[in-house]
Amino acid sequence: MIVTLIIVCEIGFWVLLAAGLSVRYLLRMPRTGMALLLCEPLLEVVLLVVTALDLKNGADPSWKHGLAALYIGYTVGHGHRTVKWLDGHAAHRIGGAPRPAGPPRYGMARARHEGRVWLGTLLAAAVATGLLQIAMWYVDDPSRTTSLESWQYTAWRAAGIHGLIALTYAIWPKKAPRHEGARGTARPATTDPQPYDDTAPRPTERSV
Repeated sequence: MIVTLIIVCEIGFWVLLAAGLSVRYLLRMPRTGMALLLCEPLLEVVLLVVTALDLKNGADPSWKHGLAALYIGYTVGHGHRTVKWLDGHAAHRIGGAPRPAGPPRYGMARARHEGRVWLGTLLAAAVATGLLQIAMWYVDDPSRTTSLESWQYTAWRAAGIHGLIALTYAIWPKKAPRHEGARGTARPATTDPQPYDDTAPRPTERSV
């Protein structure tokens, strides 16, 4: 049931997102569209409540509850950025707004961008760990919560791997490609022979 609900929440996320953007830009109802977009967190609340009720009814904590915690954490850490990115592109393609600026591609600006994205993953790991810890306290039986504890380690392993990847952009900044003829290269002078002009005045010798 928990896995099915996670799938339903994921589908509902994209359905609400598409509906909110369509109402906001196609139907020219920005407030209504924004209200639909703000309903996104309700999906995670429903998932959280159902997961808690499942544990309360005596279900053994398993990978399904851990996956639910990670899904909620990911939505908290990266959901807002995803919605903002899609909203900017919808405003450009449907609403006629200027094309949104993409993330920086090179140098330390790219490294800072990757660092900010990693902070979202760090927040996701923290939220997931907190939810899993609450579930472990709620069950209050260490022999039954081993799987939940392993999901805590999974969350921080994912955050650590992402952090190492983001760090590489700071240690080895990505350089912009050098375009041909941009710097330090001059085009060769034209060597085509000039046509002979018979009407041009000829040089004369100076008389001594």
